[in-house]
Amino acid sequence: MRYIPHAPFQVEEMMKTLGISGIDDLFADIPEEVRLKGDLNLPPPLNEIELKREILSMAGDNKASTYINFMGAGAYDHYVPAVVKALVGRSEFYTSYTPYQPERSQGTLAAIFEYQTMMANLTGLDVVNASVYDGASSLSEAVLMACDIKRKDKVVISGAVHPEYVETARTYGFGYNKDIAVVPYTESLETNWDKMASMAGGDTAALVVSMPNFFGVLEDVKRAEKIAKEKDAMLIVAVNPISLGLVVPPGEYGADIAVGEGQPLGNALNFGGPYLGFMAARSEYVRRMPGRIVGETVDADGKRAFVLTLQAREQHIRREKATSNICSNEALNALAATIYMAYLGRRGLKDVAYHSHSKARYFIDEVNKSGQARIVNDRVFNEVVVEVENLEEKYQEALYRKILPGIKLSRFFPEQKNRLLVAFTEKRSRQEIDSLLKVLGVK
Repeated sequence: MRYIPHAPFQVEEMMKTLGISGIDDLFADIPEEVRLKGDLNLPPPLNEIELKREILSMAGDNKASTYINFMGAGAYDHYVPAVVKALVGRSEFYTSYTPYQPERSQGTLAAIFEYQTMMANLTGLDVVNASVYDGASSLSEAVLMACDIKRKDKVVISGAVHPEYVETARTYGFGYNKDIAVVPYTESLETNWDKMASMAGGDTAALVVSMPNFFGVLEDVKRAEKIAKEKDAMLIVAVNPISLGLVVPPGEYGADIAVGEGQPLGNALNFGGPYLGFMAARSEYVRRMPGRIVGETVDADGKRAFVLTLQAREQHIRREKATSNICSNEALNALAATIYMAYLGRRGLKDVAYHSHSKARYFIDEVNKSGQARIVNDRVFNEVVVEVENLEEKYQEALYRKILPGIKLSRFFPEQKNRLLVAFTEKRSRQEIDSLLKVLGVK
């Protein structure tokens, strides 16, 4: 929407009403030494045609949008159907205030309720909150939630969980004096289950694993469930929501809490955000969940209605009883996820998952046939780690050819040299994958 300035007579009327003599008087409470004075060092003004031309020229410098994208590690280049942007962009949703109060718009509350219902079905768990900030904060909130439920202060996290999630959990835990112990991963990039079993004890509130893990590997989650039961600990699983179109949902293998990043569900990459974190749990833990939950009821006339049922944050209940200081949910991003899931349906989501997986399998098969590179572990969903000689040289060649070839693992793990984490979605064509294989010296 274009900016429409106030007319001079409107500005004068406002100043007269406020009893001030100039616009600068509006900022009189700002100390003189920090107040902006004088003119800004800006170029001369442009008319609308000139301005549009200038902005389009600047946008043309953003080369990333024209590259073939094999990046992953929590944010994926899935196709966002036009219907998602069309509906999310409606002013009723796009400009509405974050729904704090239970009497907020029925349309917004109904959309959040549908989001919760769909995510509960997807994860196989009983209850979902109205979303949190992102995947890392959802995992961290789950860690604190588990410690509160179990009244224990230690959590054991697999080293194959996203390193940024682990670091965020450590940051959250530091303020609450929680012991966040990280289990090393194996040579095959899986959780070291023996180590996890030995590191977890009677003082452990929860075990944390991801499925698939940061390296794309599908973990032995039944092993995690067994260890959790033996140690009387909760099982927290971070999942890729798209993978649940093919992979068994966490609720079916004993997870107590499922968390993750909802970006793949109809949200664009957005240069890293905003995204949405999701959290699902078993019904007995509903009152320990952070954020808020929309519930369904009936109004005075017996008609279906929606209300913010639980709001376990410090502005709504006694501070010492608050489960979290989360003060917002990602309602607009959750709406995009809701529209995406409703539009695709069960079959469509399964198709997206299948095609993402099949593209990864094609890449793996071609690498294995060539013998020019090595797949570290091929039990994956849509991401795979490939070991390539002279990776840096080939990485730069890929960028030159307008290919984002993946993420160099040495960025997170210095010991993982010459290893590339490559992600595949339904958008990647065989021709694009062949181009990447060629650059990597495989084809």
